Amino acid sequence: MSYTPSQDRYSTMKYNRCGKSGLKLPAISLGLWHNFGDVNVYENSRAMVKRAFDLGITHMDLANNYGPPPGSAEENFGRILREDFAGYRDEMVITTKAGYLMWPGPYGEWGSKKYLVSSLDQSLKRMGLDYVDIFYHHRPDPNTPIEETMAALDLIVRQGKALYVGLSNYNAEETKQAVQILKQLGTPCLVHQPKYSMLDRWVEEDGLLDVLDENGVGSVAFSPLEKGILTNRYLNGVPTDSRAASESPFLKSDDLTEELLTKVIRLNEIAASRNQTLAQMALAWVLRGGRVTSVIIGASKVSQIEDCAATINNLDFSSEELALIEDILKA
Repeated sequence: MSYTPSQDRYSTMKYNRCGKSGLKLPAISLGLWHNFGDVNVYENSRAMVKRAFDLGITHMDLANNYGPPPGSAEENFGRILREDFAGYRDEMVITTKAGYLMWPGPYGEWGSKKYLVSSLDQSLKRMGLDYVDIFYHHRPDPNTPIEETMAALDLIVRQGKALYVGLSNYNAEETKQAVQILKQLGTPCLVHQPKYSMLDRWVEEDGLLDVLDENGVGSVAFSPLEKGILTNRYLNGVPTDSRAASESPFLKSDDLTEELLTKVIRLNEIAASRNQTLAQMALAWVLRGGRVTSVIIGASKVSQIEDCAATINNLDFSSEELALIEDILKA
């Protein structure tokens, strides 16, 4: 059966301008890091992308190494595009990245022009696209001159392979330098994608958000739910089907200390008083004040996307709520 998107998809989502650009991104974006690779059930991945689009989530975030195995998330997303979204490409913001290991030898990772151009060519082929909307350098390269990496991003835009470029995992000083070089080249930095959540606030401490504000650069936060800790998954112990129970390299049961879970339970009480799930409040908190353009959610089932999309129904916090949350986080 052919897919027909919901007629109401744009009435159910909030869209924020990305920095000083003309591009707007949905407040909630879908990340395809996990649960979209060859090890996952394709029809579930397909159902999640379609439901996200129905809810106004137009931004689909990928990278060359997403899977597993690396590359398979882009391949599967390309298949979903062909099967369901052939007539809707221009209504989507599709992004990918390069920076981590993708193939053996000296040209398969980091930030050289050779690697970045080759990697994006491979990504476009996997997804069946002529261009992506945003291409990110995924992490700083300590051994390649930043001028070369930024020149590669500029070249990629001039070649028509990406409309915009961005950075990910760069600290404040690295970002300041990269943004200035891109400005001089004539291809401004659109967006930065840092990790940011209630439990990981390095972007505040490092001054990165200040640098982005000063330079008119948008921000898209990844891991806003801190590997699922800021959801209802661990309020009553560790479920057998959870990431922590499987001793994932990204979250182990030992990470869920009594001190941490006490904080999570107290945060959940505030969320309940706001008529929100903990996940919804955690996403709203990252979006508070308008300094973050969009938050990227991960999901393993459609219901999780629906829950997160409903965040936009209550994005405001009272000063009392923010103070209570701050007390819990600093305890």
